[in-house]
Amino acid sequence: MDSPPAQTVARLAPAKINLALHVTGRRADGYHLIDSLAVFTRFGDRVTVTASDEDSFAVSGPFAAHVPLDAGNLVLRARDALRSAFPDSACPPVAIVLEKNLPVASGIGGGSSDAAAALHALADLWAIDDDAALARIGLSLGADLPMCLAAQPLIACGVGDELSLLPNFPALGLVLVNPAVAVPTAAVFAALAKRDGEKLPPLPLAIDFHSLRNWLETTRNDLEPAARAIEPAIAAAATALDRAGSGFTRMSGSGATCFGLFETGNVAKRAAAAIRARQPGWFVAATRSVASEADAHG
Repeated sequence: MDSPPAQTVARLAPAKINLALHVTGRRADGYHLIDSLAVFTRFGDRVTVTASDEDSFAVSGPFAAHVPLDAGNLVLRARDALRSAFPDSACPPVAIVLEKNLPVASGIGGGSSDAAAALHALADLWAIDDDAALARIGLSLGADLPMCLAAQPLIACGVGDELSLLPNFPALGLVLVNPAVAVPTAAVFAALAKRDGEKLPPLPLAIDFHSLRNWLETTRNDLEPAARAIEPAIAAAATALDRAGSGFTRMSGSGATCFGLFETGNVAKRAAAAIRARQPGWFVAATRSVASEADAHG
């Protein structure tokens, strides 16, 4: 006997951390080509969708005040795009609640991850089983969406749509620090001094804390110099991580969030507590990244 369809589905919308990000070119339409190693954290926003008599959208959480509630919100655009793509399916009204725990415009994929979580949750609720369609819809909403739909260790190329999932990639101890500033992505890309960098070097055959840290030392985030010039507080966030014992520190995405790599989760928690004590107005989170799924493949 079939079980009744779920009436409520909740999905984590993890932070996306670009451990390395090389800008390798620019297309005629203005989109930049990238080569990025990205991981996703166990900490993030949360999207809950519930069958309802009419569509609604509400936002809670520490960063709710910064989230637009109108049709421009990526979560609502994801809902509408999924309905449009499956007009013959039953896609009845839903109440969507977004718990916003990640700062906005902070270089960790918050809005894109929220939209990806909404697509997954709505597909579950509406019994839509079509990963390829979700990927197409995601890319139509933004270049970060394909990565966020995958939400496991990966290399992203092209505009962020060519994904290679990484097998045997371990969970990492991380501390995320945002110095309470938002950095507009478009301004960072516009300020790039160089847009034709080389691709990432090959990853080590066996990845652990030490081999990954050594590899990261040979890579860059090509957006970081431009972002630091726009927002000097990024340097203060990176310095705070270094002072707290980070094994490797870098800005994620287009900023201003920086991450520190720590050998264990407990060391990361202690470091986060130390930074929070010195900078109570900053966003500081100790977390772990999600390891590869056992059957990850390219």
